[in-house]
Amino acid sequence: MKWSEISILTTNEAVEPISNILHEAGASGVVIEDPVELSKEREDQFGEIYQLNPDDYPEEGVVIKAYLPVNSFLGETVDEIKEAINNLITYNIDIGKNTVSISEVNEEEWATAWKKYYNPVKISEKFTIVPTWEDYTPVHTDELIIELDPGMAFGTGTHPTTVMCIQALERTVKADDYVIDVGTGSGVLSIAAAKLGAGQVMALDLDDVAVQVAKENIKLNQAQEIASVSQNNLLDGVEGGADIVVANILAEVILRFADNAGRIVKKGGFFITSGIIQQKKEVVKDAVINAGFDIEEIIAMEDWVAIIAKKR
Repeated sequence: MKWSEISILTTNEAVEPISNILHEAGASGVVIEDPVELSKEREDQFGEIYQLNPDDYPEEGVVIKAYLPVNSFLGETVDEIKEAINNLITYNIDIGKNTVSISEVNEEEWATAWKKYYNPVKISEKFTIVPTWEDYTPVHTDELIIELDPGMAFGTGTHPTTVMCIQALERTVKADDYVIDVGTGSGVLSIAAAKLGAGQVMALDLDDVAVQVAKENIKLNQAQEIASVSQNNLLDGVEGGADIVVANILAEVILRFADNAGRIVKKGGFFITSGIIQQKKEVVKDAVINAGFDIEEIIAMEDWVAIIAKKR
């Protein structure tokens, strides 16, 4: 089978929404090439090993690559992707140069292209993300492993917003907690919550492909007895009583369901949000406070923030 590689030159701010657009268009995953990775200082507290090739990165902006099968609908699919990206401007998202290019690769090259980007990465005190094809031996006895196949969904669990959410879950999840993961995507946050001892996890996503992918990843990590996945629009129709609601999603979307989170989270429970760029921190923070929460902590990583809020 032949595959078409779609490459988009954009901004860091647009990475998450464009990744979602590509996922909804049928892409099995995305590769993110950000030149900031070449120059930023690395903290070695988690033992990461980085081997980056400057030739793989653009001189400016961020390149997002995805792979689509070559078929009779490819032209229409690419046009729909371009239109959806252009529509991000209406949400005040900077899409930068928005240069889109298409090239063709065969299936063997496609598989190899994926694997060269992913190695085991320790993202927090407890968690290590491990690609399914890698043999990895835990360094510590209390180390928690999340297995992911980047070919199964957009995202690999190592984006700053995901890392911050997982770190926030480490600080808040208690044994037998009821956790709701809004916009679960690959299911990585639900898996993390289950491995941290949650008693029940409800993973929600509006996209039916994401629902299937999350189910596969949850099963792969043997968390299916704790975490269930459903197709749902944010928190619509969800009953209350949650200890934690976590959402790694666009700031604009968080504003739409913050009040519902306030209704659903128990007194003393937590609302964890990320996917928020620095410029939109205050507006999200205000919405979370107005929904009945006190801000416990704001975590920052690169241009992103995560908010940990406690129900009054």
